[in-house]
Amino acid sequence: MDLAYVLVTGIAIVANGGMAVADLARARFVLANSAAVGVPRSWLPWLGGLKGAGAAGLLAGILGAHVLGVAAAVGLVLFFVGAVVAHVRVRAYATLAGPAGYLGLAVASLVLALLR
Repeated sequence: MDLAYVLVTGIAIVANGGMAVADLARARFVLANSAAVGVPRSWLPWLGGLKGAGAAGLLAGILGAHVLGVAAAVGLVLFFVGAVVAHVRVRAYATLAGPAGYLGLAVASLVLALLR
């Protein structure tokens, strides 16, 4: 169980940390996806900061701050539920796989953290 938790959560940390950097760097694909769902460019630093904070919280959870890890996983689940809703709302189904995948990682991290 601990190995699965560390592996899945480690993947979630790397994925969310990478997306946080992409958001903060305003990568082309980030700009295109955010425009497709109507997210203003001015929100990107905040969204990147939230993803980065989530990744940091997941790492803290792996390192022993269990409650912080669970809270970070809950935050990421809520964040990506919002992202999926935003994509569905504007029928941006072509780019829905990204947020749905990140949501899956966040849910898996949360479930494994709670079972730990």
